[in-house]
Amino acid sequence: MEITPKTNINALLQAYPELEAYLMQLNKKYKKLKNPVLRRTVGRIATLTQVAKIGGFEVLDLVNRLRSEVAQPPLGETAVETEAKEVEKRPEWAKAVPAVTLDGTALLDAEKNPLTEVSKAMKTLEPAEVLCLTTDFSPAPLIDTFREQGYAVWSEEYNENDYRTYILSR
Repeated sequence: MEITPKTNINALLQAYPELEAYLMQLNKKYKKLKNPVLRRTVGRIATLTQVAKIGGFEVLDLVNRLRSEVAQPPLGETAVETEAKEVEKRPEWAKAVPAVTLDGTALLDAEKNPLTEVSKAMKTLEPAEVLCLTTDFSPAPLIDTFREQGYAVWSEEYNENDYRTYILSR
């Protein structure tokens, strides 16, 4: 299997199980891959592009490190889709006091699925109410999932290892 930015983390670790320990050495945030709930849920949807964001890596750097570990030649710059590097300004709706705040890190520690718990909580909100998810990593797969479902989502690193993700109910 060729490792690319679009490679799914579960597929990667099934093809190259030895990369699990390597990832955990690269960044302590990747130790969450040991969590069975995270592995069953986020692991199915997270790509290396999203995993790089979680760990604070440039996508090409992470992909090429992994490729090197399994003797694949490095990819060039053209392999990575260019993304706008503009800093997204906090929208007005994300400045509102959240109707619900969930601690995603505590949910994972309790072996609960943050994606499921956020989905449940979103169903209880009135239109235009805001949910805030706090985590100790950027929850890129969750952000992408809710955006794909048509929700407005805004996320920020509030302090080092303290992320807040706001989702506007519809």
